[in-house]
Amino acid sequence: MTDSSSLAARLARQIADEIGARPPQAAAAIALLDEGATIPFIARYRKEATGGLDDTQLRLLGERLIYLRELEARRGAILESVRQQGKLTDELEAAIAGAATKAELEDIYLPFKPKRRNRADIARERGLGPLAEAILADRAQVPAELAKAYITDEVPDAKSALEGARDILSEQFAQNAELIGRLRGYLKANASLRARVVDGKQEAGAKFSDYFDHVERWANVPSHRALAMLRGRNEEVLALEIEADADDPAPVKPAVRMIAEAYDIGARLPADVWLMEVAGWTWRVKLALHLSIDLMTELRMRAETEAINVFARNLKDLLLAAPAGSRATMGLDPGIRTGVKVAVVDGTGKLLTTSTVYPFPPKNDVRGTQGELANLIRRHGVELVAIGNGTGSRETEKLVAEMLADMPPPKPIKVVVSEAGASVYSASEAAAAEFPGLDVSLRGAVSIARRLQDPLAELVKIEPKSIGVGQYQHDVDQYHLARALDGVVEDAVNAVGVDLNTASASLLARVSGLGASLAEAVVAHRDANGPFASRRQLLDVARLGPRTFEQCAGFLRIRDGSEPLDASAVHPEAYGVARRIVAACGRDLRTLMGDSAALGAVDPRAFADERFGLPTVRDIIAELEKPGRDPRPAFRTATFAEDVSEMKDLKPGMELEGTVTNVAAFGAFVDIGVHQDGLVHVSQLADRFVKDAHEVVKVGDVVKVRVLDIDLKRKRIALSMRREAGGPAGRDAPGRGAREERGKPGGGRPPAKAPAREPQGALGAALMDALKRR
Repeated sequence: MTDSSSLAARLARQIADEIGARPPQAAAAIALLDEGATIPFIARYRKEATGGLDDTQLRLLGERLIYLRELEARRGAILESVRQQGKLTDELEAAIAGAATKAELEDIYLPFKPKRRNRADIARERGLGPLAEAILADRAQVPAELAKAYITDEVPDAKSALEGARDILSEQFAQNAELIGRLRGYLKANASLRARVVDGKQEAGAKFSDYFDHVERWANVPSHRALAMLRGRNEEVLALEIEADADDPAPVKPAVRMIAEAYDIGARLPADVWLMEVAGWTWRVKLALHLSIDLMTELRMRAETEAINVFARNLKDLLLAAPAGSRATMGLDPGIRTGVKVAVVDGTGKLLTTSTVYPFPPKNDVRGTQGELANLIRRHGVELVAIGNGTGSRETEKLVAEMLADMPPPKPIKVVVSEAGASVYSASEAAAAEFPGLDVSLRGAVSIARRLQDPLAELVKIEPKSIGVGQYQHDVDQYHLARALDGVVEDAVNAVGVDLNTASASLLARVSGLGASLAEAVVAHRDANGPFASRRQLLDVARLGPRTFEQCAGFLRIRDGSEPLDASAVHPEAYGVARRIVAACGRDLRTLMGDSAALGAVDPRAFADERFGLPTVRDIIAELEKPGRDPRPAFRTATFAEDVSEMKDLKPGMELEGTVTNVAAFGAFVDIGVHQDGLVHVSQLADRFVKDAHEVVKVGDVVKVRVLDIDLKRKRIALSMRREAGGPAGRDAPGRGAREERGKPGGGRPPAKAPAREPQGALGAALMDALKRR
């Protein structure tokens, strides 16, 4: 076995163990990724090769593969560097080869890393190396007496000689990889993180007041609190430090004792007393700061990873919120002084008309506004009214409700939707290209209308981190955040599938294998030649070759085309298997598709072969049963209380309905229609112990909540979903106050409202802590 194949096998074994798979599964997935296959394609159409690894496992595999390959590259560079220095021993090579993390590898390399001339180097140049060795070797000798033999012109006295010996030994202690590893492990288990307010910053940094004098175990600091404190430090409000053994009354701290034990430094012999002082000096001057930085860095990375995971999970829920369907929709972008922007789109999202109305001060044209909106609704057959959740949202919703009350049926359904990111889209190049002559503010109204019709199709036009369902998304590593969120968007788009003849370039760009350039080429070809009649016609698109076709074809849908299977998720490479199944049923393909009874009688084992195994055959049968099925749930909206529109209207004990807008490990934020999301702490989510809020709710859920507490000054609302005697708080059930629209193609829940600000920032974290203390 070659070195490269041996390495590949080792990586496959390690990753397989981490993701709960077998080495051959991981090896197959790695090979497919290296060939250029996308994760959605592998997860959906290469189940035989990977043994059915899902997209979550494949994403983790991909991340770990990047890390481990970077680790191997660094390992090779370090080996070469030490070898060139002539210092590579068999023992050192084995240690480098056995390092499991980048931090461990750098610890081993520390003594060999090229560095600037330091105090230890100067001491060696002055001939003090033998003195240091002598003191360490013979503890019976008195260091001060030994030092007299090293007095020179450059070393004027014994004190100077001992200081030089200390510098040499301190460097030796501080570069002991095994010792550093033990000290780091000790700190991780025992250290605390302390936050203090910077003098004079109490008033300016009031939002961080919960951390003005705060201490907790480093190992237990949750992501949201870590990020809140780190933000406070970045804003120069808080000072953070890692404390080790702060409450240990012993004169010699455990960390110093660990250094002493590593070199068998006791307390009986003359040199031991001096060496113990060197150990203490080494800890205070060199290792404490170095390891504190390491722990602070690890804390930040740990918190960022959790924050990114929270954002990714919430984004996935938001993207997979079901569309309201192909219905004419009016989008309202509320505004007070600047007016309410109005846009009406047809069932396909095509813009029909726009307007601006001024129902609020200074014009107060309520009658004119209601007349204009009613006229547009009648003229264009509007079935849905989407109201952005920004400033003026509740006032606009009330105005629309009053107008709808006076209209004869059928009346449109009004829904408050998230406008997070709408302004980003409005000012984007994509919006300018689509609506070159339309005012930026009116483009926002179009986006609000479309995101109710199909949130996925509209939200893919917006940079994911601008959608606003994250936790401190602006504080975390932007490269890792973008990579994680792009993966979520890619998985969501390909899980749902894309209509090849109606999708925008923004949506097509997220299809497996395409990307922005080819997506634009597909749209250009469609514009020039008309709708695609079959998937195979994709091969006529410039620069779209067989390899790309293989990656993307299964995720693209063609309704009413020349090939019925093109409307399904069956991949063209497996059409032969599908036709064999159809032939065995003795039916026409179009009549068989959707016939669960006939397809349920099919034995998939009869159609499996060397290329297409049982997983693929079962997928084909399932797809024939429900061709082009949409995995998203049913359209559903929360009903806000009519007499509650501001925080001052809230009273403890009130039971309200709301929509989950954001979920973190410590709780869920719920929009109850008062311009400020309330927090349901994890301890208030259910009548049982809940470790993680995601176990109970997700973004977009309609829930029943009870008001626990209102803090008007700090704009905080504490809510509960736990049941009380006579109180039905909890997850909403169908028919309990929530509207449901079923029976129409593409029906589903509208997108959740995402607050414009980060509700689980320092304020949210503080509220969470307050709730924990209740």
